[in-house]
Amino acid sequence: MKFPPVSDGAARARAPRANAMLEPMLDVTSLSPERAARGLRRREYERLIELGAFDGERIELLRGVLVHMSPQKEPHSRITGWILEEMILGLPRARFEVRGQSSFAATEDSMPEPDVAVFARVARRKLPRQALLVVEVADSSLRDDRWIKSAIYAESGVPEYWIVNVRGRTVEVLTRPSAIGYRRTTIRTASDVLRPNKLAGFELVVSSIPWTARPKRR
Repeated sequence: MKFPPVSDGAARARAPRANAMLEPMLDVTSLSPERAARGLRRREYERLIELGAFDGERIELLRGVLVHMSPQKEPHSRITGWILEEMILGLPRARFEVRGQSSFAATEDSMPEPDVAVFARVARRKLPRQALLVVEVADSSLRDDRWIKSAIYAESGVPEYWIVNVRGRTVEVLTRPSAIGYRRTTIRTASDVLRPNKLAGFELVVSSIPWTARPKRR
């Protein structure tokens, strides 16, 4: 809805009481970087979600900042779905829970939604805070997945983090988490087999990942 322009005099006459309350609390010209407001905490974000503040929006909380999630392109969706299906079918349901693009209570200032995450199957009333494996399928998000999300997952103590590089057709396996990030990164290529440290018995061949669309079987 658009409103007609209002003259300065009319504006002052129309809203003096509201401005009288705001003026003592906020002086925009006095703001400086060292006085910037703090980021949003995860518990506050969860409460806002319960209140329906973000219904219909695809966002995640990263380091106290609300970030819009980009629409997925076909390669990203295809690969994510394939990995999710392989893990659901390949892991014993009695021991593991596999979730796709679901919120993960990683740290006090971050609640990302990894493309695929594996958790120990336990009864819980709140979002999981400990993951056994996290997977991000990276196309346009490669830089954020390498720097921002890797730091978050490492701080959370996720023992193994995969970055599936769509354009490079490789899988970056990050292990040995610490407070300053993952201490080891290994690049897996077509000839390699992925064997998650915490998912004994499960294997995924890099060359089997559907990097490109495959023809229908007859």
